[in-house]
Amino acid sequence: TSPDYYAYLKIAEGCDNHCSYCIIPALRGRYRSRELDDVLYEARTLAADGVKELIVVAQDISRYGLDLPSHTHLLPQLLRELCKIDGIHWVRLHYLYPDETTDEMIDVIASEPKIVKYLDIPIQHCNDKILKLMNRRSTGEELRELFAKLRSRIPGLVIRTSIITGLPGEGEEEFSELCEFLKEQRLERVGAFPFSPEEGTPAYDMPHVDEDEAQKRAQMVEEIQSRIMDECNMALMGKTLEVLVDGFDPEQEQFYGRTYADSPEIDGRVWIASEEALVEGSFVKVCMDALVDGDLSGYIVEEEA
Repeated sequence: TSPDYYAYLKIAEGCDNHCSYCIIPALRGRYRSRELDDVLYEARTLAADGVKELIVVAQDISRYGLDLPSHTHLLPQLLRELCKIDGIHWVRLHYLYPDETTDEMIDVIASEPKIVKYLDIPIQHCNDKILKLMNRRSTGEELRELFAKLRSRIPGLVIRTSIITGLPGEGEEEFSELCEFLKEQRLERVGAFPFSPEEGTPAYDMPHVDEDEAQKRAQMVEEIQSRIMDECNMALMGKTLEVLVDGFDPEQEQFYGRTYADSPEIDGRVWIASEEALVEGSFVKVCMDALVDGDLSGYIVEEEA
């Protein structure tokens, strides 16, 4: 379903986290890692077919391998092997569960040039009471410590997360704490979603704010995040970044693509000024010089001989 130059590489099915708001464990069953050799065979086949960006995905990739006979974290080994495959240019990671993100994983992510310095770490909230009600295993302070560690050890890191507003237990005080957390942490990418009770989950019967209030809070989070993203993008003015060309927009009459900081169909675009036609799926160097409705815009920079 994706273009021929990027592909999703699913490394596991199901989930063992049992967050109280989530129906996925009931629908998809327990966490089941694919065999390492099987994953690598698929990755090599994709590369031979022209795939340049591999998006490693599972409900929780950080748990990969713990259910296999070795009972060890196999993600570091998998990533090292993926980075050896000819033709693969970018390796992107979705999704890392905070309490299973080990020092070895961080070292591999930091040291392998092919692994884009973009991590999707869904946290859902930062308030300890709500995290406990949701059966999340991290505290707000542990999330702060993890983000600080990641930023100190992975230069240029972009962190994406998802937030749920209106979760059971979220009053004005808890929501204010969430807003202050986002302002403090300045995460580059945040998706905010109002709580929607899923029948069959423990959270379904927990008292919570009404749908309109949850939606209002999600919009407030988006406003906070919009300002943070604009400031982050403005800091990139005048800088040259590698961009993967995704296509041409006939209305804008411009090519567009993504930097390492942008996952397909989730994050923003980079508009590319180019006098010559660009090949979809190619990598180009773009100097950023403007923002267009929140998206970066720039011009092609010729490679030095």
